[in-house]
Amino acid sequence: MPAVASPVTRPMAKLRPGPAAAYGVLAALALFALGPFTWVLLAAFDPDANIFVQAPRTLSLENFQNAFTDAGGLGLIVNSLIYAGGATLILVVVTTLGGYALSRYDFRGRRTFMLSILLVRVIPPTATIVPLFVLSKDLGFVDTYHGVILVLASLNVPLGLWIMKGFFDTVPIDIEEAAWVDGANRLQTAFRIVLPLAGPGVAAGALIGFIGAWGEFLVPLVLISDPDKMPISIGLFRAWLNYTNVDWGLLAALSIIYMVPAVAFYVVARRALQSSLAGGLAGQ
Repeated sequence: MPAVASPVTRPMAKLRPGPAAAYGVLAALALFALGPFTWVLLAAFDPDANIFVQAPRTLSLENFQNAFTDAGGLGLIVNSLIYAGGATLILVVVTTLGGYALSRYDFRGRRTFMLSILLVRVIPPTATIVPLFVLSKDLGFVDTYHGVILVLASLNVPLGLWIMKGFFDTVPIDIEEAAWVDGANRLQTAFRIVLPLAGPGVAAGALIGFIGAWGEFLVPLVLISDPDKMPISIGLFRAWLNYTNVDWGLLAALSIIYMVPAVAFYVVARRALQSSLAGGLAGQ
């Protein structure tokens, strides 16, 4: 009778962290990140809000009413819209024209120039804020709307140029050449043919410019001393300044008001941003 072979003993497979562990870590990080937003949302509708996270006993719009009456929220929002809107308009015009020129004209040192303007954006604003204030004072830009608008626009021009240049690179030059054969000049082809095709890139540049200008704190803090011209970012700082007696509900309501325009602008233009980033990567 043949001998029966003994079963082969296989080594126990090592336990590996599966998707559940990864999702658990991500969920923990998400809860940690959402903690401050949860406090802001709950405190904004709580008349008795404090520094601790707690569910409001009664939902009330009293904090929002105080934000517009006592804290001058309406004037702060109008000032922020003036600064962010003006800076965005200048940014779109400059980066559209500059991005088209950098994309279509090949000249010596173009790549070096592109890297140089990007390096300007990498430098922290705190390192240049003192000479910026001196220059603004000499030009009469202190305590003026147009001074803050020009400075905010200039801070976002380097990144906007890179985005627009990359997006114009994805538009084939053959389309323009065909229009030139039909009798159109370069300016006509740029505005009637290329610019509509690069519309998502323009929208993405406007999005980045608006959010950057809307969230800027240091430049208005240094250049603006008139309370009637301060943006909402400075209004938040003033609400927090009296740290011994902070109205947490008012502070939370101002924070939500501060977030709404930027979030709304992003929701409108997010598809254009995704498309332009893909176009910018393809064009480099």
